[in-house]
This record gives sequence, C-alpha cells and structure tokens, in this order.
Amino acid sequence: MENINPEFENDGMLLLQLQQGNRSAFNVLFNKYWEQTYSNAYKRLGDSEQSKDIVQEIFASIWINRQNPINNLPAYLSISVRNQVFKLAAKNKNLTPFFDFLDNIPAHNENADSNILWQEFYSSYEALLLKLPPKRQQIFRLRFHDDVPTKTIASQMQISRKTVQNQLGKAIEQLRITLLP
Repeated sequence: MENINPEFENDGMLLLQLQQGNRSAFNVLFNKYWEQTYSNAYKRLGDSEQSKDIVQEIFASIWINRQNPINNLPAYLSISVRNQVFKLAAKNKNLTPFFDFLDNIPAHNENADSNILWQEFYSSYEALLLKLPPKRQQIFRLRFHDDVPTKTIASQMQISRKTVQNQLGKAIEQLRITLLP
C-alpha cells in the first residue's frame, strides 16, 4: 500500500492521488468523511442500515469512478446522499410519510392546467401554514423546509425534543385534514 505524506493530507492532494489509484488516499478520505456522510444519510432516512448502504454505495462509486475529478468532496458527498435518498424514495414511498398524501390527490387532468392547480395547492398549503400558531409554524418550517433534525430544533428553541415532535404531529394532522379532498 502506498504511503500518504502527512503534509499532503488535504482533500485536494488526496483527490489527486485517488485519481491515480492510490488506495491509501481513498482510505484517508473514507475515514475522514464516512461518519459525516452516514449522519447526513441517517438524518434524511432515519434508518441505520439503509444509511450505511447508501454511504457504502457512494464510496464504492467514488473508487470505481476515481478517474473522474471531484473538486469539492464534502459537497459531492452531500449531493450524492441526496440523490441516493431520492432514488430510494422512488422505490419505497414510505420514506416521506408527511408527503404521502400528495400521492393520494386525484389527478383529474394532467394537462395544461396542472401547473395552475399545483400553484393553487401550494398557495393553499402556505395559507394553512400561516394559520398555524407561530411556534408550531416555525418548528414545521425548520423540520420540513430546512431539513433541520428535531434534536437541533429543540436545542435552538430551548424546548424539549418531545415538544418538537408533538408540535410536528399536530401540524401534520391539521394540514392532512385540511388538504385532503
């Protein structure tokens, strides 16, 4: 195995060495970013095994396609996680339970007026969000619009995680009742 010179342990040099097939450079990058990538996948999926599988696929792909240059590895990993989660969501629609109700909205006409219907739906959705109590609205937007974990929301708002979860449950139920036909 090739040795990595400690003074070259920055991402740019490691990525260049990776392109040349240096397994040690790959191992350093893997060890450096595995946990962060796993955490990113886990916060989106909430499933440890699926998260590990996604991370493994991403790093395997990096090794297989090592000749393709990567300029910003953290950004590349983040986008890869997002894309893998989207692929998994397409296979298993149970990953995003809040938005399942969108699948149940009947599609009477999928033609020229579908864009207008979507805009009307989104306007109704925003109007309903604005009717939520301010704190509940803030919690909902942080969780579902900004993808902030409930633990972080609780810490930021100085409330318990259970309170955050209860407020999310109440917001989701209120939106489901109102938005379902």
